[in-house]
Parts: sequence; C-alpha cells; structure tokens
Amino acid sequence: MNASDSPATTTALLGPMRLPFLVLTPACVLLGVGAAFYRSGRVDLLQAVIVLIGAVAAHISVNALNEYFDFRSGLDLRTHRTPFSGGSGTLAAQPATAPKALTTGLVAMSITGVVGLYFVLVRGTALLPVGVAGMLTIAVYTVWFTRYPFLCLIAPGLGFGTFMVMGTGFALTGQYSWTAFVASLVPFFLVNNLLLLNQFPDVEADRSIGRNTLPIVTGRRVSSWTYIAFLILTYASIVGGVLANQLPAWALLGLLTVPLAVRAGTGAYQHADDIPNLIPFMVQNVLLNILTPVLVAVGLFLS
Repeated sequence: MNASDSPATTTALLGPMRLPFLVLTPACVLLGVGAAFYRSGRVDLLQAVIVLIGAVAAHISVNALNEYFDFRSGLDLRTHRTPFSGGSGTLAAQPATAPKALTTGLVAMSITGVVGLYFVLVRGTALLPVGVAGMLTIAVYTVWFTRYPFLCLIAPGLGFGTFMVMGTGFALTGQYSWTAFVASLVPFFLVNNLLLLNQFPDVEADRSIGRNTLPIVTGRRVSSWTYIAFLILTYASIVGGVLANQLPAWALLGLLTVPLAVRAGTGAYQHADDIPNLIPFMVQNVLLNILTPVLVAVGLFLS
C-alpha cells in the first residue's frame, strides 16, 4: 500500500462507523450510570468505562452492518443523502471495501459480546435477557425489522433506551431498578423519533427495496403525529417519574429542552413532505436526543 492509499483506507474503515453519530451512545450510557448512582450512591468508574466501550462497540456494529446491508441491497445507490440520513456513502464510492464494513460490524459486535459476558460473570445471569435481546436487535435490524413498521419504529428506542440504560444500571449495581426503567423511557421515545424523522427523506428509496417503515405505510404527515406524540411521552415520562418518586426533582432539568422539542415537532409537521426545509428540524432532533438524556443524568447525579 502506498501513501496515497492511506486516506481511502481510513475512510473505508471509519466511514461505515458513522463516527459523528456515536455521540448518542455516551449520552444514553450516562443516563444509566446516573440511575445506578442515584440508587446505590456510588459507581465504579472502571466498570462504567467498560460499559461505555461495549455500548460504543454496539453502536459501531449496528452502523457498519446497516451500511453493508444497505449497499448489498442497492439502497445506497437510490437514496438522496442528507446530513442525517442515507448512510455515509462510503461503500457506494468504494464498493470494494464492502467486506471491510461487514468485518467492522462483526468485530464490534464481538467486543460488545465480550463485555456483556464479563458483566454476566461479575453480576449474574439476569443480565442475559437484556444482552441477548440487544445483540439480536443489532444483527437483524436492517435485514428484518425494517420490513415491519412497528418493529422498525420501536427497535432503536429499545436498543438505546431499554437495553442500554437498564443494562448499564444492572452492570453497575447487579440489579434492575424502576429508576433505570423510567430513565430509559427518555431515550426510548427520543431515539425512536431520531430514526423515524431520518426515514422521511428515504421513503421512495426504502419502498423500492421492500422496506416497510411507518412513513411508507402512513405517509410522512401522519408519521409526524407519531413523532409529536413520542415527544410528549418523553417529557411525560420525566414528570411521571418524579411524581412516582422514581426520579429526583432534579431530573426535571430534562424539561429545559421542551422549547427545542416544540420547534422540532412543529417543523416535522409543517415540512413533513418538504425535505430541504425539514433538515434544520432534523438537526434539532439530534440535539434533543443528546441534551435531554444528559440533563436528566445530571439531575440524577445532583440528587
């Protein structure tokens, strides 16, 4: 390999990982760490780092496998990319690197599996249901879940919310808690929304390869109401958790993003069928997914 090959090789390896999007994972893990701290009063920093490594590897795996299977299906050549949808374009530009994306996805999944087995040994087999469900979601999301509107809608939130937050809480404390469950509802609804809105630009391309997402089935405008409903449920989860004494009052810091959510929801409805004007609201959607879990996590640490 000569020097001129290095940038292309680096792009081939890093592109399918979608590095800019990995920031979502620390936000979700932090929420699980915060729930563990709130319930136990302490957190082992090293174990928290190990959890984060496993979670980031899981995110890399689902991204790389998604890139690989979208390329193999021909979807990559049909999508009109936006900054938040349509994949990285790496494999469309460098088709010969597709096997590297598959290898990246499988190696990253193996790392997640090793981390999961470590915590099963340390904390007990009760972690297995969440861990196995998470691994299965990574493996079949692109090739199976995307053909069923409801599964495709809730799988992202299950992965980054239910499995990641509750799994983190268990890994750090050895038990599941209602606090972790209620906290997990925040990324459950938000990450579902993240993928839902990102599907709006891909409706025609997704339909052409047999996908069956909610925007395909109901249309973008109707799907925007689901988006708005999930935003409402996000904040209802925070308030309900505080009223039920499962979250501290400081968790209401998460409500600071309500104005951003109002703008995102309004924009999603008004521009559901106008993709160029929808893009700024997709930016706000990303910010909601990062800021809201972090603010709730800060509230858990302050209590």
